[in-house]
Amino acid sequence: MVLTKINGKRVNIDCDFDMGGQGASLTMSGSCKTLLVVRRNIAASLKASGNRYDGTYVGPSGQPSNLSGSQRGNAINLDVHWAHLTNGDRSAVMTIEKMGDNRLRLQTIDKDLTSGKQIVTTRIELTR
Repeated sequence: MVLTKINGKRVNIDCDFDMGGQGASLTMSGSCKTLLVVRRNIAASLKASGNRYDGTYVGPSGQPSNLSGSQRGNAINLDVHWAHLTNGDRSAVMTIEKMGDNRLRLQTIDKDLTSGKQIVTTRIELTR
């Protein structure tokens, strides 16, 4: 599920990803498409140093955004600094969470600047 914008239309998506990593790194690369067969490439690359993670996310805009955060339990919680204004600012939160042996959830939460509420703008659930 992706929101086209805060308070906008929810769009269901279907994604395919390749995941990898060695040692203290994680990479994800793939594409997501809507029912209208619009396809967008997305990728993330993270490197761990202790409990800290830093890296980049390239979303549908094709511009790299900065990620930084830490692991807590089965989740990596990341602050996102978007490459350009997104929903009125450049900040959001992304969580990559292991949901069991064969499932992973990538979720982005952004703040609605009008109401101050936190809104889930992307939720991608991956299954092996």
